[in-house]
Amino acid sequence: MTNPTGHEIAEALGLLLRRSTRAGLYAYLTDGLGEAVDDLTYPVLSGLARTGPCSAADLGREVGLDRTTVTRRADRLEQAGLLRRESDPGDRRATLLALTGAGDGIVQAARQRLAARIEDSLADWPPADARAFAHWLRRFVEEGPFTGTGDAAV
Repeated sequence: MTNPTGHEIAEALGLLLRRSTRAGLYAYLTDGLGEAVDDLTYPVLSGLARTGPCSAADLGREVGLDRTTVTRRADRLEQAGLLRRESDPGDRRATLLALTGAGDGIVQAARQRLAARIEDSLADWPPADARAFAHWLRRFVEEGPFTGTGDAAV
């Protein structure tokens, strides 16, 4: 017999992970942070903040985009001074993408907005419930069905 909780969680995750949900969230997070920063380029910045310097191909795997798309978005972010290209110390023929200080600042500002939005949405919850939700969500992410799949995060 199937556990109905699994279906409920799967349905909620489906809503949370929809492309339109992510695009709307990224648009909110990046509003006013600069002309080059939007729902299309933010995943590149956020991905680099998680991985550190990496190739366009590796970053593409991290954020679910092909190398060519990452490169186009990186060009836009580089022109805005938010990322830079540097030689790969392990392979001088290869190029790594890396955040600049300004790029890191944009990611930190967006993440602050996200934390504030989440805190606002939990404001009516009893504090113990909010803490429990945070605990169980963290455990689900760390031990749940997506562990080790290489799926990207916000």
